Amino acid sequence: MAPGPAKKPSRIQQRNRRRILDAALDVFSGHGYRGATLDQISEESGLSKPNILYYFDGKKDIHVTLLNQLMATWLDPLREMNPDGDPLDELLAYVHRKLEMSRAYPRESRLFANEILQGAPRMGPHLLSGLKPLFDEKTALIQRWIDAGRLAPVDPRHLIFSIWATTQHYADFDAQVRVLMTGDKAILQGADAYLDTMFRKLLTP
Repeated sequence: MAPGPAKKPSRIQQRNRRRILDAALDVFSGHGYRGATLDQISEESGLSKPNILYYFDGKKDIHVTLLNQLMATWLDPLREMNPDGDPLDELLAYVHRKLEMSRAYPRESRLFANEILQGAPRMGPHLLSGLKPLFDEKTALIQRWIDAGRLAPVDPRHLIFSIWATTQHYADFDAQVRVLMTGDKAILQGADAYLDTMFRKLLTP
């Protein structure tokens, strides 16, 4: 007899999984994978360790689940780069979307940064299967724009790296930024204007 369809998780089960993942995001982004423990996740979520282990196989399972969810969200702004749009407008829109993600998802940015700093032991396959083909596609698109004289000549790979570095800095080094810019309540608005000017000057033919 063939097994029936998987039973849909109840509302309570869905809520508990969200609580665990949200708590784990705080713990992992603050302590890194190695420094995080199930005890910390339990305390943060308000759920017991046995309860957490009912939903996940352990710390690694929780971490990989978070990273898988993050990759989909993280790649969306790059996917949105339109081959039929104006090249400068498309790239500046990408810069603004990435900076907005630093504002909206600082914990996720730090989670991803911590994983990469450790050598991507859990994300390596996803970088190859998810990020690399998209990266190659978009760098080829940028190179076509450059070859057509629609953008100033730059190395598209280093251009994307520099966009990542300048936008994600505001999430990954948030504590340092806030100390150095004490009293400035519009840090990201200022960053948005500055990065727009910088990349516009760099890319305008």
